[in-house]
Amino acid sequence: MEKPPILTMTGAAVSRAKELMNRGDGEVLALRVGVKTGGCSGLMYEVEYATEKKPFEEVVETDGVKVFINPTAIMFLLGSEMDYKTDKFQSTFVFNNPNETDRCGCGESFRVA
Repeated sequence: MEKPPILTMTGAAVSRAKELMNRGDGEVLALRVGVKTGGCSGLMYEVEYATEKKPFEEVVETDGVKVFINPTAIMFLLGSEMDYKTDKFQSTFVFNNPNETDRCGCGESFRVA
């Protein structure tokens, strides 16, 4: 039985990731996704440029875009979808995460059980 992907990406997320990676300084190999403590619900998603793969990182690839998953974030991200949304006030990566049990009102942070 094949294990479910840690993270999938929508077409909008792939397109935006390609744009960002092409504009990054130096040799950008991938985007790195992690989770850090913060916000009113306790955890926040973190997306940054990756110029090297760190030990124990999982790699997810969609349409030529690589995403390195910080090993400490895997349990929080399992089964999540990374999307990119634009509205009147902001443009940002958003995560549709089945593990979330609560999300703050502004959408910046989340909680898992």
